[in-house]
Amino acid sequence: MVRIVAILVLCFGGQAGFAFQTSLGQAQIAPIVTGLDQPWAFGFLPDGRVLITEREGRLLLVGDTVNEVQGLPEIADVGQGGLLDVLVPRDFARSREIFLSYAKPQRRGAGTALMRARLSEDGLRLSDVTTIFEMEPGTSGGQHFGSRIVEGRDGTLFLTIGDRGDRSSAQDLDIETGTVVRVMRDGRVPRDNPFVGQSGAQPEIWSFGHRNPQGATLDLDGNLLVVEHGARGGDEINRVTRGANYGWPVISYGRHYSGRAIGEGTAKEGMEQPAFYWDPSMAPSGMMVYSGALWPEWRGDIFVGSLKFDYISRLDGTPLEEVEQLASDETLRVRDVREGPNGGIWFLSIGNGTLYRMAPN
Repeated sequence: MVRIVAILVLCFGGQAGFAFQTSLGQAQIAPIVTGLDQPWAFGFLPDGRVLITEREGRLLLVGDTVNEVQGLPEIADVGQGGLLDVLVPRDFARSREIFLSYAKPQRRGAGTALMRARLSEDGLRLSDVTTIFEMEPGTSGGQHFGSRIVEGRDGTLFLTIGDRGDRSSAQDLDIETGTVVRVMRDGRVPRDNPFVGQSGAQPEIWSFGHRNPQGATLDLDGNLLVVEHGARGGDEINRVTRGANYGWPVISYGRHYSGRAIGEGTAKEGMEQPAFYWDPSMAPSGMMVYSGALWPEWRGDIFVGSLKFDYISRLDGTPLEEVEQLASDETLRVRDVREGPNGGIWFLSIGNGTLYRMAPN
């Protein structure tokens, strides 16, 4: 049954906002949509309209009005799982295709999956809905689905998958828990994936040893970045490369929630070091590399939302450092952050159930 909620749509330009101080001067944060229920991700269509996912299983199209898009398959609303990320690919104007990650019902539980669908011209219905990838069945519980989607420059798709609470499986290549996978747009495995032809390995795997990557993006050179939850401390930004092992749960800069040490320490031969880590944990989700369109001084900087401390982290430099925390009454539990078509910084607040746009004053 379609659930009716109070959603306020404001015009996308010239709206009233809230004054907000940044290191580059005053900005305005303006609400675009309010009344959202557990929003998880958003993406921009070429005509300026916005798709928003709600974790319980609704896909919304925001323009002059808000409409629920029909045609989704069955989605497992369990724990942290549900309808998760949305990707509008570069060729959408021609193909009308979108990609969505979600928790798919499987035997014994649910697994992270990736669907492709065609959006109707009026934006109200999906057709040709196809699951192009789903992780191997067998995981249960409701945590660590990962689920960010990134379109590579070559048109392949990256999808992050958490360890599903089974820590040691992040080091096993026979299941996709704790990995980044890479597939073609029709679900085929690219021939240059690192574990193609290796006995006992899932050929979709691109990298492994991840705990729960809930943010991912490309840097300005087209390289893949992911941000992932640690346990108690040890949230990480990783520069992800082909076939690399990022160490979980053998190495970590955090500790178990009980206070016990994790694995063998913070480093081990053959395992990658993070580009940056937070301790204490800030619970990262949503990640963007900024083009510099409205704030040229921020070109190439990384922005990451915090679910725990209610801010957007800005990171820069070599080595990478957190150089600013963008915090206000609006940045409550930031789930997603992306650059908008005109260079504004848009973000989703779970705490406020609101999609916001930030721009210079």
